[in-house]
Amino acid sequence: MPQSTGPTVPVVTPERVLAGLALLVPIVAMLWVSSYDKTDPAVSGVPFFYWYQLLWVPVSAVFTVAAYLLINRDEKARKAARTGGAR
Repeated sequence: MPQSTGPTVPVVTPERVLAGLALLVPIVAMLWVSSYDKTDPAVSGVPFFYWYQLLWVPVSAVFTVAAYLLINRDEKARKAARTGGAR
């Protein structure tokens, strides 16, 4: 079995936990239907049920980009730890 010569890097890091939470927020928000199963308040005649779901499209994109940036940051830190801090 190959043995690593560098320091051990933890599998679960705060960045990975935050990235997972960032991906989980939009899923939970859309699965919790009772929170938006209503018609009021309407915006320009569009019931709350519809505009709330449409609002989550760009919000989900923001959460996904945040998760990507966190994972990218974590991967750079892992690479630096494996190579002894050299970039």
